Amino acid sequence: MAPDGRSVIGDWGGTRLRLFLIADGHIVDRRDGPGTSVMAGPAANVLQELLGDWRSTGRIDGVTLCGMAGSPAGIIPAPYTPCPADEAAWRAAQVEETLDGVPITVLPGLSHRDSGVPEVMRGEETQIFGAMVSNPVLATGERVLALPGTHGKWVRVCNGAITGFRTAPTGELFAAITTHTSLGGQDPSGEGTFDQGFARGLARSTEPLAGALFEARAARLIDGRSGNWAQGYLSGLLIGAEAAQFGAGRQDLVLIGDPALTTLYARALAHHGGSAQTIDGEAAVIAGLAPSLAATESRHP
Repeated sequence: MAPDGRSVIGDWGGTRLRLFLIADGHIVDRRDGPGTSVMAGPAANVLQELLGDWRSTGRIDGVTLCGMAGSPAGIIPAPYTPCPADEAAWRAAQVEETLDGVPITVLPGLSHRDSGVPEVMRGEETQIFGAMVSNPVLATGERVLALPGTHGKWVRVCNGAITGFRTAPTGELFAAITTHTSLGGQDPSGEGTFDQGFARGLARSTEPLAGALFEARAARLIDGRSGNWAQGYLSGLLIGAEAAQFGAGRQDLVLIGDPALTTLYARALAHHGGSAQTIDGEAAVIAGLAPSLAATESRHP
């Protein structure tokens, strides 16, 4: 991508797509679209539509995408690169396609076997390598980075290479429970805030989940708790259980993700005797997709 040209970078997740237009070395515009799990049509059609008005105002030299753009539901399959993998090995496995005359580059995901258990990620690796671009200290020594989300990742890094990781589908579980069961509670009536429910969930987060989940419903029926309290309780219970399993007592963690979500994870880690520094996930993915952009290029329209 020429620094004086126009290019597009994008993070395509299962629930949403974020595209950024780069001109003269700076992000000048943004588009949001549907994720691969909620698209109404083929990924190529979605991308072409979102690029349409940008293309009408000038040439786009290329598009670089990460995440689910490389899945079977995306633009072009991008195989998983096995761990351990440093940034060079990861970028060497990228795949390329042309869409209506525009060169498309899709970055691969990563794979790993943890004690024989298969693990995969798509998109989180871009945030990790981007975080190391913005803060080179993270590329030294051994570290653990946590990336909360639909499928949360707990990633081991050694001298800039991702050596392994584990996945906790906490976000997906929370969405399924609060949407498709009686536990979450949609009724606004009752007492208690999300924050109060979260605290109660954290307090029970070391208990087996099967026995702890039902308080979300029983507390509404017996104690008059609100639906917001119940959702906070489930969030605290699930996030707390994840933090207890992977981060209890750790003082050197790095959290990468949405600020509202990393705040909840930092609270859960503190409850279990840990602590972490936080990095904005969007800034990290931008740095991973376009390392030449300045580390401060996180503010955009």
